[in-house]
Amino acid sequence: MTLLARIAAGCAMVFALGAAPAPAAEQTPYPIRPVRIVVPFGPGGIADITVRVVAEKLTEKLGQQFIIDNQPGAGGITAARAALQGAKDGYTLALLTNGTAISVPLFKKLPFNPVKDFAPVSSLGYFEFLFVTAAGSKYHSVQDVIAFAKGSPGALNLGTINVGSSQNLSAELFKSMAGVDVTIIPYKTTPDLVIAATRGDVDVMIDSYASARAMMADRKLRAIAASGPTRSVVLPDLVTVDESGVKGFEVTSWNAIFAPGGTPPEVIGVLNKAITEVVAMPDVKRKLLDLGIEARASTPEELGDRLKADIAKWTAVIEKAGIERQ
Repeated sequence: MTLLARIAAGCAMVFALGAAPAPAAEQTPYPIRPVRIVVPFGPGGIADITVRVVAEKLTEKLGQQFIIDNQPGAGGITAARAALQGAKDGYTLALLTNGTAISVPLFKKLPFNPVKDFAPVSSLGYFEFLFVTAAGSKYHSVQDVIAFAKGSPGALNLGTINVGSSQNLSAELFKSMAGVDVTIIPYKTTPDLVIAATRGDVDVMIDSYASARAMMADRKLRAIAASGPTRSVVLPDLVTVDESGVKGFEVTSWNAIFAPGGTPPEVIGVLNKAITEVVAMPDVKRKLLDLGIEARASTPEELGDRLKADIAKWTAVIEKAGIERQ
């Protein structure tokens, strides 16, 4: 090969090497710093305890602290806003609940769209409500309640917490589906409601197992039915409202983790995998079951579908009940 040919060949090789694509840069692993979870409730409630149990395990599993940021108020709007103000990088997350679905038809104007502005990650747990009476009540079944309500329109009282809550709308749904005229009495706090039910100030209370558990253990309150589609995992001998004759009645609350919309899919994937593994841990299941919660993860797609379905469901309930939008 002539000198000129050797030079030309060398140049061609250099050009080829220079034109070859550079190795892809390695992606930074997630997470590399603490993660904040914004919670729309104060400390100590069912949702708060649930997310703290899960966050502790996520901290151990992923090697970075998952910090709970309680921001109660304004029907969850304050917390949602705070979460959406964070960067779309997986370091700010939000705990949303079925109450978020209720907020869509309940408020005249929300400063965010939960379907478009949030990316679903995974559910944490599901729980139903109980229909509870005073221990000495004459009501021993949902059939007893319906029979009295039909015989004495407007005389039977259903107690719940504040208007627009999941419990309050459960009462509205029951009233509609059972075809009865009952008076729904909202209380400001759960303790106020429990006291009213214990005294017999309301005939039936609708609230969570965690709210009624202590008084049920003391035999001051008695559960007559559960609101879920199947029997409660914590009270398997208790019939459902559907089994009691109100066919199709089903109310299930949920707690779930969402990220701001636009969060990278790979980050969502890391979180979903970790949450799925955490929620399946026996000690996590046990702790949540003590609250009446069935620990259960979901795919992002399943969670997104659940949010949309609940928005449609509670929109219909609110419109039929004539509840004024806030």
